[in-house]
Amino acid sequence: MGQPVPIIPLKPEFGPYNPQAQVCSSCGVRQFALFGALDEAALAQIHYRIADLTLEPGQTLYAAQDSGNAVFTVRSGVLRLERTSEAGERRILRLAGRTDLLGLEAILHQTYATDAVACTEVHVCRIPRALIDELSAGHPEITRDLMKRWQRALDDADEWLTELARGPARHRMLRLLLKLSEFGEAQGRIWMPTRQEMGAMLDMTFETASRLVSALRREGVLHAVDARHARLDMEVLMQALKDDSAGR
Repeated sequence: MGQPVPIIPLKPEFGPYNPQAQVCSSCGVRQFALFGALDEAALAQIHYRIADLTLEPGQTLYAAQDSGNAVFTVRSGVLRLERTSEAGERRILRLAGRTDLLGLEAILHQTYATDAVACTEVHVCRIPRALIDELSAGHPEITRDLMKRWQRALDDADEWLTELARGPARHRMLRLLLKLSEFGEAQGRIWMPTRQEMGAMLDMTFETASRLVSALRREGVLHAVDARHARLDMEVLMQALKDDSAGR
C-alpha cells in the first residue's frame, strides 16, 4: 500500500506549522487562481506540494525549450513572455500579471514555448504537473478552469498581435499604455518598459519608441515617476485613443 496522504491544516492553530500553508491561507488571489474552487479541506491535502517563489526584475522563471513539469500562478508583479530568433532578434509576445496561469504547455508534457522573465518583483506559486493530473481526475471543475485559462491566454496573444504589432506606431504605443494600465498600481502608476523592450513589444525602433514617449509626456498622457515607473492620466489617454481612431 502507498504512503498515506499528509493533511496539513491551512491554519497553524489547528495543526503543525507549514510556511506554504500560511501563503495559501492568506493568498489575495486564491479565489481567482486555479484552485479557487477547492475548499479548505481539499486545499489542506495539496498545498504542501505548491512552492511560493519570488523573482527579482530580470530573473527568468523558465526558459523556452525547458522541460515543462509545472505551471505557475502569478500572485503579484509583471512578467514578459518572449522569444529570441536564431538571428538573435528578441520579440516580446505578451505580458502576464496577477492571477495569470503560465506554462500551460506543461500540462501536455511539452517544453515551454517562451522565456518567462520578471519585469518587476514577482511572486508566483509553482504547481507541479503531477498534482494537476491527480486533481483533474477527481475535480472536473479544475479541467474546465484550465480550458478557460488556456482560452484566455490565446485571446491575450491574439490581442497583442492585432492591437500591438500592427498599424501606425502612435496607435500601437497608445494601446500598449492602455494594456500596461491593466497591470497598474494605485492612482494610475504603471511599470514602464525600457525603450528597447517597447521596440521588442511593438516591432519598432528604439528611436521611434523614444520619440513617441516624449510626445505623449508633452501631451500629458503619462508623467515620469522614476526610471521604471510612470503615472497615466487615463482620461487623456482614452481621448488620445479616440482621436487617433477617428483620424485613421
